[in-house]
Amino acid sequence: MDKTVRFRVRLNDKIADVKIMIFHPMETGYRKDKLTKNMIPKHFIHTVKIGHNQKPIMQVHWSRSVSKNPYLNFRVPNAIGGDELSIAWEDNMGESGVGTTIIA
Repeated sequence: MDKTVRFRVRLNDKIADVKIMIFHPMETGYRKDKLTKNMIPKHFIHTVKIGHNQKPIMQVHWSRSVSKNPYLNFRVPNAIGGDELSIAWEDNMGESGVGTTIIA
């Protein structure tokens, strides 16, 4: 699994409660470096895609207003143990990350 993504999943009555944290600086482009006084360039995740058993279930579009290390929490109905959850993200600088987990 990509080290930029962390999952926590709890299954209860065929509903998976999913918590995902993406480790990313999420710079707005409005802050200055304290030492050099130069503007820190914007660097943010703009697209997040979530899948359940290789089928897309959600797509999120973010802007630079989202905080550092963004966190997602959502529920997936009709989930059972052994199902796969996946995430893929991409940012405005061409960086990306992926992650998968198996529902226990």
